Amino acid sequence: MKIVVCIKQVPDTNEVKLDPVTNRLIRDGVPSIINHDDKSAIEQALRIKEELNDGTTVTIVCMGPPQADVALREALAMGADEAYLLSAREFGGSDTCATAIIISTALKRIGFDLVLTGRQAIDGDTAQVGPQIAENLGVPQVSYAEEVTVNGKEVLVKRQYEDRYHMIKVQMPCLLTALQELAEPRYMHAGGIIDAYNKDITVWGFDDLKDGLNPDDIGLMGSPTRVVTSFGKMQKGAGVKYDVPAEEAVQIIIDKLEERHLI
Repeated sequence: MKIVVCIKQVPDTNEVKLDPVTNRLIRDGVPSIINHDDKSAIEQALRIKEELNDGTTVTIVCMGPPQADVALREALAMGADEAYLLSAREFGGSDTCATAIIISTALKRIGFDLVLTGRQAIDGDTAQVGPQIAENLGVPQVSYAEEVTVNGKEVLVKRQYEDRYHMIKVQMPCLLTALQELAEPRYMHAGGIIDAYNKDITVWGFDDLKDGLNPDDIGLMGSPTRVVTSFGKMQKGAGVKYDVPAEEAVQIIIDKLEERHLI
């Protein structure tokens, strides 16, 4: 079985700053890490490989600038078999839709049985790229995966909801988006780090994927998303406490809901 994990190198959210003019993240000089959900997806892929012990391979794919090489080598040091970096000037400025087109084009060329992605990236929180990749590939998808079990060509997924969960059985090839809770990532070890830096990372640019790409569908030109405003985490203001009888409390709640046009 061939498992492909799509990852993203993101800025450490503790260091995030926003450009007041463009409303985009300032990435220059900011420490970068593998997105948390993606790292759990890597761990789950490695666990499946170890459990099956049948020649299953784990391939890592990352779209980003040349410095994303570091994230790929970290994944290799964890135990992945090979890595691909999708990097080109033509890919710059791609929104989730354009990014999914580029990644899915690469996946078609690489080949796969099971694709794992993180649920969402901490620098955008859209949760769109994984499902969009599945749509472009034309394969079934299960998002918010909390537990994963592989049995032959079937995958049993525990899909998390806010107040319940579903058990979903899906046939490969398929795509799953992983929650951070799916698997606790392992630490790299010295031997793995040495091996990772002795491995070659395959770099694909636009020319390598141009047979499956329309220039009008990628980069800024192919990105319909427009950022109106962005903001970091904000501290919530103090709430208002009412010490009133139950009947009066009910009316206060109703008034507040009407005020916000929720009822």
